[in-house]
Amino acid sequence: MAVAPRRPPVLHGRVFRGTWAVGAGVLTKDELRSTAWRRLRRDVYADATLPVDHLVLARGVALVMPRSAALGGLTAAVLWGAGGLATAEDPVEVVVPPGTRWSPGPGVAVRSADLDGAVVRRGPWLRWTDRVRTAVDLVRRDGTDEAVVLLDQLVCARVVGLDDVRAAVEALPRCRGSARARRAAGLADGLAESPPETRLRLLLHRSGLPLPVAQFDVRSGGRFVARVDFAWPERRLALEYDGAWHGAPDQLPRDRRRLNGLMAADWRVQFVTRGDLRRPDVLLADLARALVR
Repeated sequence: MAVAPRRPPVLHGRVFRGTWAVGAGVLTKDELRSTAWRRLRRDVYADATLPVDHLVLARGVALVMPRSAALGGLTAAVLWGAGGLATAEDPVEVVVPPGTRWSPGPGVAVRSADLDGAVVRRGPWLRWTDRVRTAVDLVRRDGTDEAVVLLDQLVCARVVGLDDVRAAVEALPRCRGSARARRAAGLADGLAESPPETRLRLLLHRSGLPLPVAQFDVRSGGRFVARVDFAWPERRLALEYDGAWHGAPDQLPRDRRRLNGLMAADWRVQFVTRGDLRRPDVLLADLARALVR
C-alpha cells in the first residue's frame, strides 16, 4: 500500500541524502519512496516540487562527491549565475585533486586537476571553483572561437571581469590549453549579448573589412535612437544579428519603431541570420558592398 506523501518543513525545497533523512528520523523508508520526493541518484533525493535543472542536479552531486573535490567548468558557471550555459541534459562537472579515486556513475563528468585553493564554499557540502578559475578552466579546454563565445557570455553575465581573466591566463605556466586561453582572452570583449553575436564579431575581425564598433549607441540631434550590435558610424551603417529582433506580438511594434527611428536618423541597417553565418563568404561580400555605398 502506497504511503501518503508527507513533507516535513525541514525538507521543503531541499536536496538531501536519503540515509540522513531516515537516520535522523525525519522520514521513514516508506515515506522516502513516496511521490513527495524525487530520486536524483543513489541515496540522493529532492523535493518533488523542485524543477530538475542543472543547479538541482549539481546540489545532489555535491552531497556525494569527495570532500576534496569542487564543482567546476560549466556547472560552476551556472552556480555563478550563467544559468544558460548548462541544462539538465548536461553532465555535472566535478574537479578532483590528482590521485583522487571516485566513480560517481552516469550524469557526472570528472576532471583531475590541482585546485590550488581556488574554491568557494556555501555550507558544509557545496563547493565550486571561484570566478576566475572557472573562466580560465573553460577557455583552456575549448577551441579558440568557442572559448571566446564562452568568455563573452561570462563577462556579459557579470560572472567575471575580463581584465581579471586576462591577467590570470597571462600568469599560466606553459600547459595544455594555455596558449589557446591567452588567444581567447585577447579576442573576447564581453559585449556580445548572444553566442551568434560573438561568432559574427570574430568573422568580421578576420575579414579584412573595416572593423565596426560593437554595441554602438546611435544618436540623432542629441537624442538616443537605439543601440545596435555593430556600427560603422562614419558610414551610418548598422549590422544587426536578427536574434535581436523579435516576432512576438508585444515586441514587434517596438522593433518596428526602433527600425523606423534608425532610418529616420539616416542610418542603414543590414541584418544577419543564423543561415547567413553558415555562408560567411556571401555575408561578407554583401557587407563589403554595403560599406562602399
